Amino acid sequence: MADLSPQALSDLAPIVMIPARMASTRLPDKPLADVLGQPMIVRVWRRAVAAQVGPVVVACAEPAIKAAVEAAGGVAVLTDPDHPSGSDRIFEALTRIDPEGRHRAVINVQGDLPTIDPALIRAALKPLIDNRADIGTLVAEIARDEEKTNPNVVKAVAAFDPADADPWPAARALYFSRATVPANPGPLYHHIGLYAYTRAALESFVRWPQGILEAREKLEQLRALEHGLSLWAVRVDTVPLGVDTLEDLERAREILAAERH
Repeated sequence: MADLSPQALSDLAPIVMIPARMASTRLPDKPLADVLGQPMIVRVWRRAVAAQVGPVVVACAEPAIKAAVEAAGGVAVLTDPDHPSGSDRIFEALTRIDPEGRHRAVINVQGDLPTIDPALIRAALKPLIDNRADIGTLVAEIARDEEKTNPNVVKAVAAFDPADADPWPAARALYFSRATVPANPGPLYHHIGLYAYTRAALESFVRWPQGILEAREKLEQLRALEHGLSLWAVRVDTVPLGVDTLEDLERAREILAAERH
């Protein structure tokens, strides 16, 4: 797992928030989809707990999700079902579960990542500790040529130092785009939509209006860059499987079944 000192974790007192809602057009009732005998949201919750960075809370839009998480022994907060984004949803849950502001860092883990390596959740915190960033996120180098021009594969522009020997190096994110950027020969990086925010950054982020570039690219992280927040990316080896379709769900089941053996 990523090397995070106990003192750094104590200072930040991170909390992991998992936004979840039932409204999925391609995979109805996705959070409750069965993944080897457990609802998907419970699988994600267990992975987040295994990251061992702090308490884990599911910010959910429907009572059925709350019931599933609580039946597994987890904590869930029912939120406004009309939130426009997961960021808004987790902020509401955060203010309700921690009104005193004890948690100074918030990790947003998407609720459709049942096979995510818990170490990646820890890795997202590194920029907040090592680089005093406002937001940390993850990227992986794109290996498949067809993904380089696929607008559904979001690219992160960051100047990673080739001489950096850190197994998970970090670099400041300069831009995100659905286009193939940057130009000319060199690595391209797939952005992984997992974020670690300082609490102050998250609070500002959800209160700002949609940005011009955010609206154009349809990428909410650009709102942070438009407002001058420091957003750093950690380079990791793999992109976690996001479950959006029945085919993805079957693949997740296969991955978890293989982990049992």
